[in-house]
Amino acid sequence: MTTIKEVAKRAGVSVGTASNVINGAVPVSPARRELVLAAIRDLGYQPSDVARSLKLRRTHMLGLVVSDITNPFFAQLVRGAEEAALAEGYLLLTFNTDDRIEREKHVLGVLRGRRVDGILLVVAPMRGASSHIAETIARGTPVVCLDRVPRGVTVDSVTVDNVRAARECVEHLLEMRHRRIGILTGSMLLATARGRLRGYRQALQAHGLSVDPELVREGDFRMESGYKLASELLSGSGRPTALFVSNGLMAIGALRAVADLGLRCPEDVALATFDDLPLSEVLSPPLTSVAQPAYQMGYQGAKILFDRIKSKRIDGPIKIRLHAQLKVRQSTACAPSMVTKCRRPEGRVSSVHVQSLGKPHKLSVPSSSHLPET
Repeated sequence: MTTIKEVAKRAGVSVGTASNVINGAVPVSPARRELVLAAIRDLGYQPSDVARSLKLRRTHMLGLVVSDITNPFFAQLVRGAEEAALAEGYLLLTFNTDDRIEREKHVLGVLRGRRVDGILLVVAPMRGASSHIAETIARGTPVVCLDRVPRGVTVDSVTVDNVRAARECVEHLLEMRHRRIGILTGSMLLATARGRLRGYRQALQAHGLSVDPELVREGDFRMESGYKLASELLSGSGRPTALFVSNGLMAIGALRAVADLGLRCPEDVALATFDDLPLSEVLSPPLTSVAQPAYQMGYQGAKILFDRIKSKRIDGPIKIRLHAQLKVRQSTACAPSMVTKCRRPEGRVSSVHVQSLGKPHKLSVPSSSHLPET
């Protein structure tokens, strides 16, 4: 195995100079740098990541913890984080918690033991303060929360404006003259679910409508709960004419419930959902969806971590809020009793809006060639 001494000898420089080129710790003149790089190529030298980590006190590893790896939304988030990590020469270690808080606590302990340089975290539902996150930050490992912001802890985050996006989606249903609109939410322990419910309420109240508690059903962001809750809502005598479903997996379950009950979408029940899953356009009917910038969420979360790692910043939290896009498709139409009185708007799409809360923070989004198709 080639050693750094052999690289230095081939390049005609000192071992220290060769080490500085490899580790990037101290600037080296372009001429000497090129000599070292040429020697590395000629000899096939592979630096020891372990030795380099010990010297720089960095492992060049990031941890990414998601709550449900089967959800396509999180697959896009992982892609964005991985793209940013690889561009910085970092390895991304990805873990799944299945929305179990005890597993989340265990995984954070494992990542601290592995001495990762930073952690991206999608929190699981939890009652009370998130002391395990605060402890991780206090021990010197920066954490950025993605999609969901936990209670009781000051932490960097990249999220979506859930209230605004949900309000716009429900307003679309109201424009279709629907007045009995049901909502299937995620766990109320999650900020995302609470925000989407708040947007639903705001839209109804803005149109002078009160919220009927019978039309509000709490689930867990999984397909099975979407099927169960939609079946319950649509089986009663006073069933809603439209459903707003708080995430894509629940929406697929709800769509199956509509079919199993012998109903038609959108003729009998219109359906709109948060999340624009890859399947949304090919389902029958294609789903009206709120498309979240999941890729950018992961990418920007990693960029914040690198900012913390490189600059050792200890100032207040960086909070980036992204605005989603409403994509109108064939799963929403006018309420059955109003077909002759309303006109269906064609594909309304909102641009991505970025709001930085607290201290200003420059947002850098990768070029369009690196973004997934939506």
